[in-house]
Amino acid sequence: MTGMQTVGIIPARSGSKSVPHKNLARFHGKPLIAWTILTALQSARLDRVIVSTDSPAIARVARRFGAETPFLRPKSLATARIGIEPVLTHAYEWLKEQEGYQADALALLLPTNPLRRPSHIDEAIDLFVARRADSVVAVNETPANHTPYWTLVKHKRRRVTLFSGEPLTDILTRRQDFPQTCYARNDLVYVVRPHNLFEQPANLYGQRIELYITGSEYDADINTAADWEAAELRFARASKND
Repeated sequence: MTGMQTVGIIPARSGSKSVPHKNLARFHGKPLIAWTILTALQSARLDRVIVSTDSPAIARVARRFGAETPFLRPKSLATARIGIEPVLTHAYEWLKEQEGYQADALALLLPTNPLRRPSHIDEAIDLFVARRADSVVAVNETPANHTPYWTLVKHKRRRVTLFSGEPLTDILTRRQDFPQTCYARNDLVYVVRPHNLFEQPANLYGQRIELYITGSEYDADINTAADWEAAELRFARASKND
């Protein structure tokens, strides 16, 4: 046991432009959000699994699959322009003020990545505890062409440079020569110490950040129809290997 209270927060607002009603759309036979809920409920490290939503329809589905929905998120916190920090702050403060439940850590579980396994959640929380971190961020190694070392930027007057501003003539020709490894967030799990949300500015990360490194086969972030199709293929492949 971790010796602390950790609550899983699954944010799921009703609006979605690229994939209409995304959180309730069928993904391998279940609403997309159901996969995150079911995985979270299998975690040995989470004390509670709560869906933060502004939608009564999403709340009903969340409860059907076993999550708690003790509140409906205010509409002001359910627009495309709102970052995730106010959403987590609202959930944390609501639980503290209305139930007297004060979480020691929040596990942010985005439903846009249905590829996570319970072990991802548990291992990230164990790392958070072992390293006494302010946050743990799930990542995988960035594909070489997406690193700053091979990313190109087009400036005014048709001038093209590397992301660093260096000329293309200085580009490294082999990825083995990169000075350091780059990582991309894959949204499997963020473990957050609540005090990070009350810093200026509010943030997920704090000062002591640990990376929880996973394989790239778990990388997904469904925001478009193409993302959806790619995630379905990866999900089917992973299910065959289970």
